[in-house]
Amino acid sequence: MPQPCTEEHPPQQPRNFLPATIDDGDANNKSERPQTPEVPNESPHKPAHNSEKSTVDSAPAALRHVSFNKGKAGYFATGTDRGFRIYNCCELSSELGYREYEVPGGIGNVEMLLDHCVIALVGSQNMDTQNPDNTKVMMWNDQRRKFCGEISFKSKVHALRLRRNRIFVVLEHKIYEYRLRNFLRPVNQIDTLPNPKGICDVSRGAESFVLVCPGQQKGQVRVEHYSPSKKTKLITAHDSDIACLALSTDSKFVATASAKGTLVRVFNTDEGELVREFRRGADRAEIQSLAFSPSAEWLAVSSDKGTVHVFSLKSGNLDSSLEAKLESELPRTSSSGSWLLASVKSVLPKYFRSEWSAAQFRLPEGSQPVVASFGQEKHELMIVGLDGSFYRCKFDPAIGGEMTQIEYHKFY
Repeated sequence: MPQPCTEEHPPQQPRNFLPATIDDGDANNKSERPQTPEVPNESPHKPAHNSEKSTVDSAPAALRHVSFNKGKAGYFATGTDRGFRIYNCCELSSELGYREYEVPGGIGNVEMLLDHCVIALVGSQNMDTQNPDNTKVMMWNDQRRKFCGEISFKSKVHALRLRRNRIFVVLEHKIYEYRLRNFLRPVNQIDTLPNPKGICDVSRGAESFVLVCPGQQKGQVRVEHYSPSKKTKLITAHDSDIACLALSTDSKFVATASAKGTLVRVFNTDEGELVREFRRGADRAEIQSLAFSPSAEWLAVSSDKGTVHVFSLKSGNLDSSLEAKLESELPRTSSSGSWLLASVKSVLPKYFRSEWSAAQFRLPEGSQPVVASFGQEKHELMIVGLDGSFYRCKFDPAIGGEMTQIEYHKFY
């Protein structure tokens, strides 16, 4: 189970929490009360392709981070050298396509939970300590359009995860859990192996509360059940380091990928049993994102190879086309045919016994890292890249193969 924090922390503040500096254990504990961050400038609603000068400098600012809303589909956020933007996927071509906020020093990480009007931000790498940097977490109230608190650490914040009234801050070797109404004091902490990618996911469903992160051994996944039952499950998922994790909406399944990037595995979070093994390809790749469909029927996988794969979680364990070919070529004269087919399946190399993707979408050559998420429509996928590209595509489960691109925007 997560360990309660025993370090010294400032006393709890009134209802609307105030900024604080919290030591993460790398140095002596201390606290202070800096000034509340200034409300950033909001740019007018303009289409991303508008060449008119905005309230921020007209020179292009680099995209640092992209992420989809962790609740209702249809929104994504970006962190830039100058601040952050919130996009509506349905209005990317209109003047209401996004809202932009200027933050001195820029934003390097954005985690969004618009259902609860909460956005968590981490500053970009910045040598000027007067500006936000990558050791500081800032909370944005999207209903009031202003910052409502911040917390600083002694080391880099690698990732953030939001769940209703909770926030998880991922550092190099620890994950801290906070309640948003008591942001000054972490309630739990989890130790991990070095985690420079900030690998972590937390369930968003109301019925169960589950967190997944790397364990303290290579290739190990830690599954932390908070409710309805409290327990910790450790899964030996891969031989090499964990590179990516994702939970299904109902938190029943966790998808994992290793640093090799050839196999993606899906485990039952309750018992830790392997339920699916998918093969992305034969060569090594960096898995950039994993995403379950809302019904957990499909899993989307993006990598640095420029292809987004969609796998079916309801197919059999043997590639259907290969199985059909085997059945057509084996003798049918007696029951020995069935026995022979079973024998061949049992000795097939693992390469063939892993399931292959049902649908694929190929990005243009030279595309930058992307994240994928399922859309509001059935069999719809949205893809956002750090090169400012947005794709909406669809796949046909009955046909499979290449997806159909139905929309494209250069949003940045």
